[in-house]
Amino acid sequence: MLGDFPIMQKDAGSFEVLGLRQGDDHRYWLARSAEERLTAVEELRQIMFDYDPVSERLQRVFSVAELKGG
Repeated sequence: MLGDFPIMQKDAGSFEVLGLRQGDDHRYWLARSAEERLTAVEELRQIMFDYDPVSERLQRVFSVAELKGG
């Protein structure tokens, strides 16, 4: 079964590191409004810290108190 797969080799010559201001990402985020950028940051924060606003809410407990007339 192992013979069915081709042998893969790593090509170390095709790796490139870009600066923060290079590439399409920088231009994309500059074109977005401040509100869109903040919304994206909040989404990434929630994903990073596994935050679910629905399940994280405190349970609301109500009790009815009857007044005794007197």
